[in-house]
Amino acid sequence: MSSGGPGDLFAWSETKDADEGTQEFCDKVKGEVEKTTGQSFADYKAVKYRNKSLCGGEHFVIKVQVGETDYIHLYVARVTGIQHPERVPPSLKGVQQNKTKEDPLEPF
Repeated sequence: MSSGGPGDLFAWSETKDADEGTQEFCDKVKGEVEKTTGQSFADYKAVKYRNKSLCGGEHFVIKVQVGETDYIHLYVARVTGIQHPERVPPSLKGVQQNKTKEDPLEPF
């Protein structure tokens, strides 16, 4: 079992600022997020993320701003290590609602 300590190959990263690639990744699961939450988001901006690489895949927890002071956390996975990973869409694993800007990004 993974300890999560320094140098642990399978540990979650520190929290990082989201970039254009993170936003693009979030955009690919927006429809699923809206279906899961029963809400439609006019605002939907990735602001922070953490990731963890595993054999055959990469997992992300992402803080997304969905209103002036409203945030959600997404748990998203994507397949890696295959010939054409861009052809396999990311998979939404979970959504946490009612988050704030200050809430830490923790895997769930």
